[in-house]
Amino acid sequence: MGCPGRKPLFFFLLFVLMYLPGALLQEAGPVRQRKPFFERLRRLEEQFQRFQEAALTHLQGIASNYNLSFDFEARFQSLAHRSQAVALALNQSQATMQEDLGHLKTWMRKTQRRSWKVDSRLLALDTALSERSRQCARERKEQEAQRDALSSLALDVWALQDALAHLMPLVQSQGARLATLEGQLQVASPGTAAPGVTPAQPRSSSPSSPQLQRGRQALGAPPEPREPPLDFIRPLQGTHKLPGPGSQRARTPESPGENLAGSLVKGVMLPKMSTSWSWTLWMCHLTVCNVGPVLVFPNASTKNVVFLCPGFLTSLRALSICSWIRTASGHLGTLLSYATEENDNKLVLHGRDSLVPGSIHFVIGDPAFRELPLQLLLDGRWHHVCVIWTSILGRYWLHVDRRLVATGSRFREGYEIPPRGSLVLGQEQDNVGGGFDSSEAFVGSMAGLAIWDRVLVPGEVSNLAIGKELPMGVILMLTSAISVGRFVQRVNCSCLQLCP
Repeated sequence: MGCPGRKPLFFFLLFVLMYLPGALLQEAGPVRQRKPFFERLRRLEEQFQRFQEAALTHLQGIASNYNLSFDFEARFQSLAHRSQAVALALNQSQATMQEDLGHLKTWMRKTQRRSWKVDSRLLALDTALSERSRQCARERKEQEAQRDALSSLALDVWALQDALAHLMPLVQSQGARLATLEGQLQVASPGTAAPGVTPAQPRSSSPSSPQLQRGRQALGAPPEPREPPLDFIRPLQGTHKLPGPGSQRARTPESPGENLAGSLVKGVMLPKMSTSWSWTLWMCHLTVCNVGPVLVFPNASTKNVVFLCPGFLTSLRALSICSWIRTASGHLGTLLSYATEENDNKLVLHGRDSLVPGSIHFVIGDPAFRELPLQLLLDGRWHHVCVIWTSILGRYWLHVDRRLVATGSRFREGYEIPPRGSLVLGQEQDNVGGGFDSSEAFVGSMAGLAIWDRVLVPGEVSNLAIGKELPMGVILMLTSAISVGRFVQRVNCSCLQLCP
């Protein structure tokens, strides 16, 4: 290392050597010039002393700097040792990391092999599920084909019954003619033979013979109507419209809108089935008793309204409404109306005079509705009606006199009818508890009204229609009426046929 103070010192010594000979020559001169010389020499000596002190100080600084540089080398050596230790530690860490990476690669390979196995199993499972779904689809197609075959068989059976019903009058007339002929034979030959005729031996086909009696029973009296067995009807009800007991009604002049070509059931339009006198006869001779009070709505006044309380206490995801109804006008009017602050048509069964006679709108949460055919109710007689709905798949059913008249699906699927609304009979609400219109009023009689928060099965509907028993779980009845309109009459009848 070079010292910055050495070059000035060198020049200073050179300057002194050059200056001293001149000073000595001046000292040999005259005496009168010695004082300035000594004075200068003194000053020069003082300057030299100061320079010496400065040089000494500078040399001490150089020495101290040399010691500092020696400390730097020691420190550099310490740092070198430390760097070697850090490099060794890094090498060890790198070796450990390489080992961990090797373990990780091994684990990744094992995981990949396991994932390949899982993928193969999932692929096999997917193939099995696809095959199972195809098999289920084939089974469903086979079941639908069987149902179609059963429905066609049922239609053939009912067509045969219809043909037999047409043949009944002819058979009865033939039986009457046979009876008349037998009477004439008995009058012509009371026991003796006519002249010229040999008396014949009594035959086994005499009026008192068992064979003739069996023939009379076979030809003269029509057989009682037989119903298809329930285990034969139930598989078909989910696919096609099936008539109820008797499956036929009397032939009467059809009113406008009464000629129904068929009912749409799961997208299948069934042809019109002619009915026999047996169903009407069965309904006429059926006596229904113990149905509770009968409400008579004499006219279309907006004052004729009945309030049911307390209404629906909880939300409804299923509903069954059944009642005996007898109408006295050319249209049905409003049977039931349920309104809330949110919507005045949460649940409505109403028919205006502008609709087709006998048609009624089944509304759940306006504006969604289905049009139900109730032309059978326009004959002025008592009929049992059940309207059933469930939010599961939006299925609904309409039963009239134990018969399934209409059904469908996708109607308010997943919907809930809210609670705490206003429930009235005989009028359609345009606001909660009011806004009535005479064109939507019900004119007629109503009895045995009951509401359930579940779906009634066909057996329960049939029992209700014959007055056998009331299914469990009823939430509202006609006895819940708290307010009856001005002209509405409450009549207590032991049986419906005895009501005025």
